[in-house]
Amino acid sequence: MENGAAQPVIVAIDGPSGTGKSSTSKAVAAQLGLSYLDTGAQYRAITWWMVTNGIDVDDPSAIAAVAGKPEIVSGTDPSAPAISVDGVDVSGPIRTQDVTSKVSAVSAVAEVRSRITELQRTIAADAERGIVVEGRDIGTTVLPDADLKIFLTATPEARAARRSGELRGVDVHSTREALLKRDAADSGRKTSPLAKADDAVEVDTTELTLPQVVECVVTLVEEKRAAK
Repeated sequence: MENGAAQPVIVAIDGPSGTGKSSTSKAVAAQLGLSYLDTGAQYRAITWWMVTNGIDVDDPSAIAAVAGKPEIVSGTDPSAPAISVDGVDVSGPIRTQDVTSKVSAVSAVAEVRSRITELQRTIAADAERGIVVEGRDIGTTVLPDADLKIFLTATPEARAARRSGELRGVDVHSTREALLKRDAADSGRKTSPLAKADDAVEVDTTELTLPQVVECVVTLVEEKRAAK
């Protein structure tokens, strides 16, 4: 069956940083002809806007007051996922260490999560061919009725090695500490914490290569699509 003629399927891929979520999600979407959404980029984008506009990211009420202001537009092409804020391409600026260090604080604010969650649900609903949505609370909060939920895990050491490889010149130890701090912030926040959905399939990527992870997830999606 051609991908275009296949049943549309909504796939939620969650997990902490450094488990291979983005690489896996993009590759799976491309292979199966699905749209792709990086929800983390949306939280980074609103964080970038807060920083750029001088909002105190340590003040939740200040963040909440302006959460509705920035216009965030996410591209859903897995081969070139774009994101803009108020018409400005922010694909590069949102990956800076400054934004990375502040995104947990901004994304913990309920008004921010509500705004971004609504945006994510709209994008998923409009994806005619189906979509792979990656993040931290997709299967539990954003798309609890997703056709397939996958939760990627890996040891802190493996995740740090991957992440420090992506960020050249960063040592593994400091990266591991930063990841564990981010885990604690994401898992401990009151609104939509990082958590594995009860009906999610857990995939430990510690000992797997990226192609192996992709093959595993593609197989799960194809099985789910065939059963629809």
